Amino acid sequence: MSGKSLAGRKALVTGGARGIGAAIAQALARAGASIMIADILEDTGRASAAAIAKEGVATGFVQLDVTNDDQWERAVAATVETLGGYDILINNAGIEITSLISEVKAEDARRMCDVNIVGTVLGMKHAFRAMRPGGPAGKGGAVVNIASVAATIAFPSIAVYSGTKSAVDRMTRVGAMEAGKLGFGVRVNCIYPGLIPTDMGMQLANDIVKVGLAPDVNAAVGSVVEQTPLGRLAEVTDIGDAAVFLCSNEARFITGIGLPVDGGMGM
Repeated sequence: MSGKSLAGRKALVTGGARGIGAAIAQALARAGASIMIADILEDTGRASAAAIAKEGVATGFVQLDVTNDDQWERAVAATVETLGGYDILINNAGIEITSLISEVKAEDARRMCDVNIVGTVLGMKHAFRAMRPGGPAGKGGAVVNIASVAATIAFPSIAVYSGTKSAVDRMTRVGAMEAGKLGFGVRVNCIYPGLIPTDMGMQLANDIVKVGLAPDVNAAVGSVVEQTPLGRLAEVTDIGDAAVFLCSNEARFITGIGLPVDGGMGM
């Protein structure tokens, strides 16, 4: 792939303040795209955008609660106005609340569904409206939803999270079908990241210990590595590179897939 395979592209990255989202934003920027960071965390999000802007990339920040329809509309409008277009959505924002099924709290389950499922479908909704012919951007584009290896395996203590990420996978495929059949010119794919030692990933490792599934954090992480044929945890750059590929012209005939970036853990 060309080092600037996304030259001229305009990307909105949700959950772009830190972790996987920040890494994907950086990877897209290195590939030539302009970047709008969207996050509920304003200070951290602005810092993420500023770091990318220092590399000479057109960048902006918009505060976004992905569960809010009106905020999505404003975020897309800000992206089009600030970047001069919009043809990439990285639907990355998500949350995970660890619990054994026997201990699940209804409010935690509803919150994960709201952010991970409703937030993702609202992102696709507003991307389609903006990118389709006649929309404010109107040149088609690519949507990459971030699912999880948890959508493909039975991992204890994250039943609800796994269910929400399975929903992301299903919505990706339906979105790809609708966008194709309706002539929107938008490809829709998702990525299944493996466990990554971000704040969220390490919190899961700690939570696994708390619910009694591992004696300590090293054992919790080690059990994941043991299940991974390539013998390591995922890195944020692994996910960033995969996102660049799916958004690029090299993936022009790929839509409706889930791409595992998990070292083989989910096969």
